[in-house]
Amino acid sequence: MSKRIAITGAYGYSGKYIARRLLAQGDEVITLTGHPERENPFGEAIQAYPFDFDHPEKLVESLSGVDTLFNTYWVRFSHGETAFEKAIKNTRILFEAARKAGVRRVTHVSITNPKINSPLPYFAGKAQLEADLKASGLSYAIIRPTVVFGKEDILINNIAYLLRRFPFFAIPGSGDYRLQPIFVEDLAEIAVLAGERSEDMVIDAVGPKVYTFRELVEEIRAAVGSRAWLVHLSPSLALTSARVLGLALRDVVLTHDEIRGLMSDLLISDKAPTGKKELRDWLRENAAEVGAHYASELKRHYFNLNP
Repeated sequence: MSKRIAITGAYGYSGKYIARRLLAQGDEVITLTGHPERENPFGEAIQAYPFDFDHPEKLVESLSGVDTLFNTYWVRFSHGETAFEKAIKNTRILFEAARKAGVRRVTHVSITNPKINSPLPYFAGKAQLEADLKASGLSYAIIRPTVVFGKEDILINNIAYLLRRFPFFAIPGSGDYRLQPIFVEDLAEIAVLAGERSEDMVIDAVGPKVYTFRELVEEIRAAVGSRAWLVHLSPSLALTSARVLGLALRDVVLTHDEIRGLMSDLLISDKAPTGKKELRDWLRENAAEVGAHYASELKRHYFNLNP
């Protein structure tokens, strides 16, 4: 039976793949977006509504008749007026609007290993929102992905971009900290299936293979045919290099908190893998495309330009 589904950011990365799956199974899909001026890749198949966090009553109206809300809204880092504190406040407004609108279920994309007392705002903020959703009275599915890879990915793509163009690549510290990447199609499948359930749940969305960061870079280097030398730098020197590179690219390549998060083994799970696609296989299948162009975080999310 067709249902009315809402997705935050159906024009974005993971939201787009979730939207495709929902449309394929015959659901009516709407999106809430902070960029209503962007070209709609779905044409008339998906109607767009602005977030309207300053007018919660309009959010309630937009969510009227919605069975399930898929929430992918978040920020990678604070920039200008966009900060983690604001993202938390806005998401709370969204949850409350969903409750008032009578939404049956919220499927919320979080992160692996969130902790309220984490010194990293990204992980602390995600933990706070999980707690808020659990206390909201709404039926919920919390999906906790690690690094998500796919054609629109930023991290994997930009590592490949740098490996293609520079004679060396800087690895912060030892490089033996671990990641468990999840394919974006697998993440979308996990989220859609969880959205159809009724019981409250928390699911780690993690791929079938754990890589050290150095192993991950080596896999990307091999896939794109790079001969770049892998250089181990102190975290502070690696961050300085990333900032210099960011000035040249007019982007934020890497932040201090992201380096700390990478090196803290937070992007893995002790649960059984839920994803099927290995990063190595995907890299080989997409070697000609990955890293062919730089993917700018600022252009994608802050300059109101199409990816």
